[in-house]
Amino acid sequence: MALNVSPAPAARLTTTGRLMRSARREPGLVLSLVLLLLLLLVALFPQLFTPVSPLDVAIDQAMLPPSPEHWFGTDDVGRDVFARVIHGTRVTLSICAGSLLISALVGGAVGLVSGYFGGWFDQVLGRIVDVLLSFPPIILGMIITGVLGPHVGNLILALSIVYMPVFFRIARAGALGEVGKTYVEAARSVGIRERTILRRHVTRNVMPLLLTQYIILFPMILQIQAALGFLGLGVQPPTPDWGAILEQGKDYILFAPWMSVFPGLAILVAALALMLLGRAVQKRMDQR
Repeated sequence: MALNVSPAPAARLTTTGRLMRSARREPGLVLSLVLLLLLLLVALFPQLFTPVSPLDVAIDQAMLPPSPEHWFGTDDVGRDVFARVIHGTRVTLSICAGSLLISALVGGAVGLVSGYFGGWFDQVLGRIVDVLLSFPPIILGMIITGVLGPHVGNLILALSIVYMPVFFRIARAGALGEVGKTYVEAARSVGIRERTILRRHVTRNVMPLLLTQYIILFPMILQIQAALGFLGLGVQPPTPDWGAILEQGKDYILFAPWMSVFPGLAILVAALALMLLGRAVQKRMDQR
């Protein structure tokens, strides 16, 4: 009598072995995914990591160094720095993700239309984008927030404008590369409208470029957001934000360094994780 041997265990072993080989080949990607998962959990469920409110003031416990009771110490009005860093994760990452998403949607859409249809519209937008790209991102962000005033809405608008030209250039270049391809000519020959070709075909092929650029730019916009917060042009106290916490601790850096060290480390870890992920994604895209 023949025995029926299930190939499932072998398949599982093959899949596990493949994952292990990928992890050994790209340890940076694995590290970035672990750190990003941790950051996501902290941003979504801060109460799991600390029951303390980031806004509770206790003057009698001001400037306490790190201890088992206050892991990151307390600030100048007795607020728990660990709680503020934990709750600031959601604020900081939400602002960065939302601003970059607006940049990608608006800049990408305008770039696709400009590159696909061309003409005077493309030339005018190209000159405007060149002017915006001539400013360093941090300087452009400072100008916009300085003129509009320090407010969360103005900060999001400023960060969106800073990287909108980058997505415009990527989308425009992608659209220019797709216009001359055979499938576009074939679609035109059978009477499909230009808007339909752009929306259903060209956009779909350019989307991976925009997604890759989104991941690559995330650590950069995180650093600019923190810098604007440190300069007092971002999120205003008492709302916890990594850049704002850094700004509050700058006057006490000599005798209470924990007020600035721990939010600075949070920015460093987040930027490192996002940078490693962006590098791995870009490597995969180049190979493809």
